[in-house]
Amino acid sequence: MRIKTSCWLIGLVWALTFCQSKPDSMNVSRLDVQGHRGARGLLPENTVPAFIKAIELGVTTLELDLAVTKDDELLVSHEPYMGAHLTTDSSGREISEADELKHNIYRMTYEQIKTYDVGTKFNERFPEQRKIKIHKPLLSEVVDSVNKYLDENQLSPVYYNIEVKSAPEGDSIYHPTPAEYCQLVYDFITTKMDTTKLNVQSFDFRILQYFNNKYPEIKLAALVENTKSIQENLDTLGFTPEIYSCDYLLLDKEKVTWLQDQGMKVIPWTVNEKQDIKKMLEWGVDGIISDYPNRVLELISN
Repeated sequence: MRIKTSCWLIGLVWALTFCQSKPDSMNVSRLDVQGHRGARGLLPENTVPAFIKAIELGVTTLELDLAVTKDDELLVSHEPYMGAHLTTDSSGREISEADELKHNIYRMTYEQIKTYDVGTKFNERFPEQRKIKIHKPLLSEVVDSVNKYLDENQLSPVYYNIEVKSAPEGDSIYHPTPAEYCQLVYDFITTKMDTTKLNVQSFDFRILQYFNNKYPEIKLAALVENTKSIQENLDTLGFTPEIYSCDYLLLDKEKVTWLQDQGMKVIPWTVNEKQDIKKMLEWGVDGIISDYPNRVLELISN
């Protein structure tokens, strides 16, 4: 009898532990899995192949960044210049960190930009990244390529998380002023995309405030990396965004619950390690932005 009781107790403890650590299946089934800059851990960031790879893996959302060219084209690029960490010039020469700001995208036409390669230089942060010769694409190229791939493979539409990269010190130097920048983005997404399947995000609260005031129908995500309180950030923003998207290290279970109780979705970035992904799932976040969306998808499929 004692042996049976001991076995039963061991089983009960194991079951309770497992149930407490296992993410809620309903939350996991609705998780928004976002490929950061496509699938940066696997293919060169913010390139068409990286976005197609993310779709192949099964993401729900493509996360990408915007810059603006001299000829007012929306370019998919994290920096408003040709970063030394991933770029070689038209002659195959590496760009030094001291010179990277001289390769200012806002002062270059798209024809000039296409001569730079951003896919063959080794990125030590992402040793698994497959190398291909590729240039930074226009947002229009990404959308057209994605739509073509979805149509050819009879797949459902994906969502887009579009980051407007700007800062006050860069106005009219590395990018347009907020009003001009927002207008470029709005004109594009309302003519070339389904605005019900995207959101605009930014660390620059001026961008979010402009959209909220002039185009309130566009879903917005507040990007946060500072150590101010959530309430301080929301007070600075001046309204409640649909999404609160902060560095995952700034979150805990109580903050996730509080944000959700205020009507916001919580989608942290950039969550790459499996133990951190598991923690976010246990806290009940609404989405996860990852350089390795394959890792997120593997965990939620088990």
